[in-house]
Amino acid sequence: MAQTAEEAQKPDYDEHAITFLELLWGKGHLSPGGTDEVDRIVADIDFAGLRVLDIGCGSGGNALHLARTRSLKTIVGFDVEGTVVEVATRRAREEGFGDRASFVRADPGRLPFDDGVFDLVFSKDSLLHVPDKDALAAEIYRVLAPCGQVAVGDWMIGHDGPMSPEMAAYVAAEDLGFAMGSPDRYRTAMEGAGFTDVRVISRNPWYLERARAELKELKHTRYAEFCAACGKDYIDYQINTWTLMISVLETGEHCPSHLFARKP
Repeated sequence: MAQTAEEAQKPDYDEHAITFLELLWGKGHLSPGGTDEVDRIVADIDFAGLRVLDIGCGSGGNALHLARTRSLKTIVGFDVEGTVVEVATRRAREEGFGDRASFVRADPGRLPFDDGVFDLVFSKDSLLHVPDKDALAAEIYRVLAPCGQVAVGDWMIGHDGPMSPEMAAYVAAEDLGFAMGSPDRYRTAMEGAGFTDVRVISRNPWYLERARAELKELKHTRYAEFCAACGKDYIDYQINTWTLMISVLETGEHCPSHLFARKP
């Protein structure tokens, strides 16, 4: 069946999804781990005076956490969805970060920034939505200044072959336009763009344990709370999605990872 115009324009992360994910992962966070995982990704970076780009900023939790806790010069959050950019912009204004943190919406494709204007590109579980990893790596390279750094957390697939039936079922349940690449695929794309010191570190064991705890919250300890906020049918659907996700985390086919690189 063809989509209606309203369906075609419906964002992946509408107010309903934002409510659910922030209830699960914390205010401003649309991916797991909250501020603790953000801090792990950037643990080795000296932020003094850095101009930072957050690709796929969502509702702004990661960018505002970095603005709040690091000595960066500026941070710009970029996302393709207007709903989350509006939320992030409002929160930055409410917290008094209007001079250091800003948020931009633009269509997928070329990043809406000049060459060499950032010192660090950060992203948290957003690059998996971009199918062309080579073009993505080239764009990140373009907007970074010489000696700029990349520090990313992303959801990856453990191989470059066809998805297993279990993985395909999970991706279909998420229905968020996933285009996962393998660690090798990311490494090849980054090195092809000119990056050096490319490293990929698996976070699968951490998230497998975390996802099991999240499923327990959804099914048992916080079920009534989630249903009150989002509706029983919505939460029952998410319980099924989490069950499918855990099955592919257990096999390692779904492998959340950290990605690091440097521009010469």
